Amino acid sequence: MRLKILQKMMANTGCRTIICKVLSANDNRKQQVYFGGNFTAINLLPFMEIHPDPKKPHILKASLDFWWLSDDGACHSAPNSQLILYPQYPEVRFSGFLTQCPNSPSELMDESLRLPGRILFMGIRQDGRIVGHLCHPESELAREFNALKGLSQQGVFIELGLGVVSGQEETILLTELRRICQLGWIRSKRLGSKGQLLPCEAPQCGGYTLEAELGIIPNGVSEPDFQGYEVKQHNVTALDRLSTGVLTLMTPQPTGGYYKESGVEAFVRRFGYPDLTGKAGREDRLNFGGIHKVGVCHPRTNLTLSLTGYDSAKGKIQNAAGGISLLTNDGEEAATWHYADIMKHWNRKHAKAAYVPSINRKNPDLSYHYGNLVRIGDGTDFLLYLKAMRDGQVYYDPGIKLEDASTKPKAKHRSQFRIKSVDIPSLYHRMRTVELLD
Repeated sequence: MRLKILQKMMANTGCRTIICKVLSANDNRKQQVYFGGNFTAINLLPFMEIHPDPKKPHILKASLDFWWLSDDGACHSAPNSQLILYPQYPEVRFSGFLTQCPNSPSELMDESLRLPGRILFMGIRQDGRIVGHLCHPESELAREFNALKGLSQQGVFIELGLGVVSGQEETILLTELRRICQLGWIRSKRLGSKGQLLPCEAPQCGGYTLEAELGIIPNGVSEPDFQGYEVKQHNVTALDRLSTGVLTLMTPQPTGGYYKESGVEAFVRRFGYPDLTGKAGREDRLNFGGIHKVGVCHPRTNLTLSLTGYDSAKGKIQNAAGGISLLTNDGEEAATWHYADIMKHWNRKHAKAAYVPSINRKNPDLSYHYGNLVRIGDGTDFLLYLKAMRDGQVYYDPGIKLEDASTKPKAKHRSQFRIKSVDIPSLYHRMRTVELLD
């Protein structure tokens, strides 16, 4: 096996990129394969679901659609492959990759071999399948790989790719954002489900207009928007003032607590409050809103946002079955977002992100102008997200209401977690500002 042949074979199986890990002597079938002392692995490797282990609730498991690629180009399913996440350390390990797969490289993973320098290649397909290949440290493939220079690295993983120019995705993204910046004022719009241009007059049209220019069809799927990047537009008072304004990070529905068990209407009736603005049409409306920060009881809802199972002093998850919870004064869970669900959404969608500032004008038509200075965030981690919540930087700011509460109740729900623009760098290991028109 030669390197170019392996890249071609993986491309032929539908892979869009390749990442690698050089294995240590301790990486074997018994001790599992170490995938890093943070959650970078779940940024890079697509998985199906994350769930707490029923027998060991302090750990999380994530199943993988993993296949071994043999030298003849055939792929063989390894159906028990999974990631094991130990949030209390933190640490991620790879296991189950040999079980029920007779064509796996089991001899190279024998615990008695203790052979450092083996290289695990993992091709990533768009549909989430991972295609793996393992080589001996003295093979021609290993020698070719070890001779390569200048490859980028994320955690324990080396980004090999398929032989295309490194950083091509970012170049494409920045080229598009430069074009959009140069357009000046753009009439507000959005794309429909079939890609058709539609008018847009709502407050969130700044994001929709940018997505329309990038050809992104809104779909609600927890995947990056464009070339592997989550693209977030945010309003600013001036295009060179990136730290102004507030951004919505995500809008997940609760997965536990009274909200999940009884529904949004019952939740608002119990924990909401009458609309007291005096505006016409709001006389019979109940609201549930306001900024909820960790450890602070909200004066209207009487609920406190809490990180259950999280050690604030150590910055680690001690109970993987816990979550972000709204608690009553008696400790009842009014609403909970379990860590397993939020972790999947955050790491997959926000591993790489571009934050694009915009200003708007309403006359003669609602239009948006996008800025020259763009922030690029690389290498997020769910523990960074929780730390930002602990420090009050990320907060819960819902827009939930029950209209016509006493006659024909109609519930509208929007659970959103938000952050001030100035605090965005706290969510990433690396953040830099790029000038598009330099």
